[in-house]
Amino acid sequence: MINKTLAQIEQMAIGEKLDPQFRNVLIKGVSIDTRTISPGNLYIPIIGETFNGHQFVDKAIENGAAAVLWGSDQPNPPQQIPVIFVKDTLEALQTLAKSYRDELSIRVVGVTGSNGKTTTKDMVASVLSTTMKVQKTEGNFNNHIGLPLTILRLEENTEVAVLEMGMSAFGEIEFLTLLARPDVAIITNVGESHMLDLGSREGIAKAKLEIVDGLSKQGKLIYYGDEPLLTERVKTMNIDTTTFGESDNNNLYPMRIKQENEGTYFSINQQEGKEFYIPVLGKHNVNNAMSAIAVARHFGLSWEQIEKGLKQITITNMRLELIEGIDGINLINDAYNASPLSMKAAISLIHDLQTTGKKIVVLGDMLELGDNEKEYHEEVGRFIQADKVDYVFTFGALGEYIAEGAKEQFPQERVLAFRDKGQLIASLQKLLSEGDILLVKGSRGMKLEEVIFAFKK
Repeated sequence: MINKTLAQIEQMAIGEKLDPQFRNVLIKGVSIDTRTISPGNLYIPIIGETFNGHQFVDKAIENGAAAVLWGSDQPNPPQQIPVIFVKDTLEALQTLAKSYRDELSIRVVGVTGSNGKTTTKDMVASVLSTTMKVQKTEGNFNNHIGLPLTILRLEENTEVAVLEMGMSAFGEIEFLTLLARPDVAIITNVGESHMLDLGSREGIAKAKLEIVDGLSKQGKLIYYGDEPLLTERVKTMNIDTTTFGESDNNNLYPMRIKQENEGTYFSINQQEGKEFYIPVLGKHNVNNAMSAIAVARHFGLSWEQIEKGLKQITITNMRLELIEGIDGINLINDAYNASPLSMKAAISLIHDLQTTGKKIVVLGDMLELGDNEKEYHEEVGRFIQADKVDYVFTFGALGEYIAEGAKEQFPQERVLAFRDKGQLIASLQKLLSEGDILLVKGSRGMKLEEVIFAFKK
């Protein structure tokens, strides 16, 4: 993490008015949350729509903050702790992170895309960590606040940082990539997420490609080559690329994929005789693994090191997470988020899995899809195969359109729509038995992990 004197912090954050007697006070890390303050931290009070971090400075001091950045327009700066005044604390956080990034001798991998960003980040970090010191974005710290905090947590001897970059509007990826300055950029895919803000898949592709704006001159773009909206735009760019995808038009593509209940086996064109294994469910995750392979080969890793790194992957929670449930039930928690693309991927997984019991899906609303949200939900319902799934449960007002789509091929009694989560759980309790597989998926706002908690062992 950043380890600087307050005099250095003042200069790096473009602050002012630090009392000279505190110039040599040493700062070890930063925090914007008083609940996560560690002794020696710099507290940076952010102002949000419904809160003002300046109001909690006393708690930050109590928990061990060594100094604070303070908005020049904010009243009552603390007297019992060193203060650096800044015009805007969020901008100061971002400026401090940029200054720290510029000092580090580090290679950066930036990851964006409509789906699979977090899983890909985890895979890249796992593979590269077989030979290098790697740090990665933790949790969902992938926006204009989270990415600067991630950069400020990097150790000076870290060799590679794997940074996830999220967005919901034009210009957001551009801001993040110019801050992080990646040596390698990955675009996992282009889906329908944030259609409400970006208007079309074309707009989404344009926004994702902003990641190239911060790419180093000798950098590489690794992207999903089966997406015409990307390939057509990349053709006009003077940039080194590697593509991955299902078709043999890509630099990396799968030759064989075998889905097992504990993970996924696959081989690729560049190493057809070698079978790779990832302890991750879902054939679509082979694409994410191939992007990680492309990064590793760019950094000079051997195929043996890549194989080892893929085997030891640990995926962030609630991404097709296999959980042991009560009474011999198998739970798949994919409740972190949802889009039409990721819904279909999760449903395809359920189609492929083998079980001695029933296969049941619980699917919730997909949010931020814009004017065609009804059609997207109905399409997901029609995608579910009645001969490979026993019951479809939906949750939420939009989820009812999934149910309508499913009823085109399912008997009515095997499709149940709910707006009350308690009633949904109660109905599942009557239905579930030993050997069953239960998949739960929906947008973050639906909080469908509560269904998982009801049956978790």
